[in-house]
Amino acid sequence: MYCITHNGFRSGYSCATNLLTFLETVTACINNKVNIDTVYLDLAKEFDKVPHQRLLLKLKAHGVDGLVCNWIKAWLADRQQRVCLHGSYSSWRPVWSGVPQGSVLGPVLVFIFINDLDTGLSSKILKFADDIKIFRPVMNHTDGLGLQQDLDSISNWAERWQMKFNVSKCKVMHFGKGNIRCRYIMDKQALEEVDCEKDLGVNVCQDLKVSVHCREAYSKANRMLGLISRTIKYRNPKSVVSLYKSLVRPQLDYCSTVWHPHFSKDKSLLEKVQHRFYIYACFHISGACHNED
Repeated sequence: MYCITHNGFRSGYSCATNLLTFLETVTACINNKVNIDTVYLDLAKEFDKVPHQRLLLKLKAHGVDGLVCNWIKAWLADRQQRVCLHGSYSSWRPVWSGVPQGSVLGPVLVFIFINDLDTGLSSKILKFADDIKIFRPVMNHTDGLGLQQDLDSISNWAERWQMKFNVSKCKVMHFGKGNIRCRYIMDKQALEEVDCEKDLGVNVCQDLKVSVHCREAYSKANRMLGLISRTIKYRNPKSVVSLYKSLVRPQLDYCSTVWHPHFSKDKSLLEKVQHRFYIYACFHISGACHNED
C-alpha cells in the first residue's frame, strides 16, 4: 500500500505541501511515460456529519480514554440548534452529530475520524480537511479496475461510518498522452471527467500548464486593486503600500511555489498588476502630497 499523507491541521504541512507532493508524483509518472488517473473526492458537510458515538469509539481505539475522553464527550453533548428565516425561529433541536466549527479541537477530531479511510487501499491518497484525492498509475483496464475497487472501498467506509460523499462534486482527471480514460463510478453515478480542476485553491490542468491559474490570479488581483482605487480616499503612501501587500499581493503569492510560471506570457500577465499599482501609486500619492502642500 502507498503511504498516506494528511496535510491538514498538522504543523509544518499546508496546502502547498499537499500540492507539491501530488504534482511531484504526477510529473514523475509523465516523465517516465506512465499515465496516471486522479479522482478528486469531496466529503459532504464533513464537520457537521461526524457521529458523536462513533467518534468516541475511534478516540478510544487511538488510546484517548478516561478523563480526556469524558471531557470531549461532555464538550460535544447537549448541543442544540435552531433555524432563523426572515425573523422567524424554529424550535430548538438537539444536535447528535458534528463538531463545532471554528474551534481548535474540532479539526483534530475530524482528522482522527477519517484517519482510517485509507485502510486496504492500493492507490495513493492525499487528504486536506474535506478535500481528498486518490490517484494511481493506470496503463491498462486492470489498473483502472484497481482504482475503481479503491473507490468502492471508500464508499463502503462512508456508509459504514455514516458519512457521505458529494458525488456531483467528485471529479476525474486523466494525465498522460494516450491515457485510456477509464470511467469511474461512485454510488451508482459516473464521475465527471474534467481537464482542469481547482485543487486547494490552485487550478491544476491536465497538461500541467499554469496559464489558467495565472489568468485567474491576475483577474482577482486586478479586481482587488480596482476596489482599492475606487474606495480608498485617504491615500497616504504608507497605507496604500500596506493595502497592496495585504489585499493584492496574496492573490499572486498564494501557493506560488506550486504554480510559479515559466512562460513569458504568464509572467508578463502577472507583472501587469504591479505595473498598474506603480502607476496608481505615482499618480495618486504624488497628487495627495501636492494637495497637502
